[in-house]
Order: sequence, then structure tokens, then C-alpha cells
Amino acid sequence: MRLWLPILAIAYLLGSIPFGYLLVRIFRKQDIRATGSGNIGATNVARSGAKGLGVLTLLLDLLKGYAAVEIAAHFAPGTPGFPSDLAVAAGIAAVLGHVFPVWLGFKGGKGVATALGVFIAVAPLAALCAVGVFIVIFAITRYVSLASIMAAVMMPPFCLLWMPDRSPLFVGGIIFISLLVIAKHHANISRLMQGKESRFGSKKSLPPTDPNKQVRA
Repeated sequence: MRLWLPILAIAYLLGSIPFGYLLVRIFRKQDIRATGSGNIGATNVARSGAKGLGVLTLLLDLLKGYAAVEIAAHFAPGTPGFPSDLAVAAGIAAVLGHVFPVWLGFKGGKGVATALGVFIAVAPLAALCAVGVFIVIFAITRYVSLASIMAAVMMPPFCLLWMPDRSPLFVGGIIFISLLVIAKHHANISRLMQGKESRFGSKKSLPPTDPNKQVRA
């Protein structure tokens, strides 16, 4: 148990690295929080006109979730095919780090890519099924938000299907991460219900961020 505190701290700090913010700041000299939705995630980075940086943000955010779990698994290996409780807890900490990063005043992204990295590490078959749901919903609707929400909704059932023997922490952790991702999309859900959500790649965009708004670096 004495490993838990340092491992969880490392996982949180790893998850809190705001790659979207850093990449746009370094390569475009802009604050991504002052663009579009103001989110630091891959979708908003891509919509800002930096599609390459958006892809890189997606990969790096995914990798930090995956790495957090693997670091914990190195110190506390689970049984074959099943992650240890510490590995699951590290995944939760990484997603919390992304959503509530200490470096940005605890205002981060929605956690989709980081959660996917965690899911790939702890439940790869279930994660693959969730990715399939995302692809189908996105292909039909072109709504990244709706596809992300539906993938998050289906992740717990897929885990229960593919991993019938699971610990309470595993079940609770998967449900918690999924609910957190869905909750972070509350504004998107409201716009979807009002028919005001932007489709990916469309010229319609979110209302511009107030240029006079002070954004903390």
C-alpha cells in the first residue's frame, strides 16, 4: 500500500500535462483556451486550424493515460488479462489529471483521449469495441461529441462482457471514468438537444471566445 501514494501522484502529474495547450503555445504562439470552445483537447486544437497538432495532441493524451497504467502495473502486476487495483487507480488519477490539471488552474480537457489510453491498457478488447462505436456514430453524424459520449456510455457494458471476473475497484473505476467523460460533455449535450452542435469539418463553428477575456497562461 505504501506504493499507492507516489504512484498515484505520478499518474496524476503525467495526466495533467496539457499537451494541446503546450503544442499550440509552442508552434502557433496562441492560447488554445482563447479559441473555439476553449478546450485544450485534440478536437479544439484541430478546429483551430492545426490539424497536425490535433492528431499529435490526441496521440500524446492517449499515451499519457496508457503510460500511467503501465507504470503502476510495473510495480503491481495483476493476473494475466486483469489489471491490478493500483493500475486501475492510476488510470483514474491520470484522467483526473487531464480534466483537472494543476498547471491550468484545474481547468483542463474532457478526458476522452486520456480515458481511451487507460481503457486500452486495462481492457483492450472493450476499448476496441468502444472505438468501434465511436467510429460508427461519428461516420453517421459527424459529431465528435456524440460519438465520444456514446463510446463512454458503452465502455462499462463492454468491460462487463469481456471481463466477467473483475474487482469492485475495476468496475467502479471504469464507470467513474465513463461518467466523468460524459459529465464533461454537458455543454455539448445541451447544444445537441438544441440542434446547435457543430459537426466536425463543417464551416459552422462555436461562438468565438471573447477577445477581451483575460486568459491566464
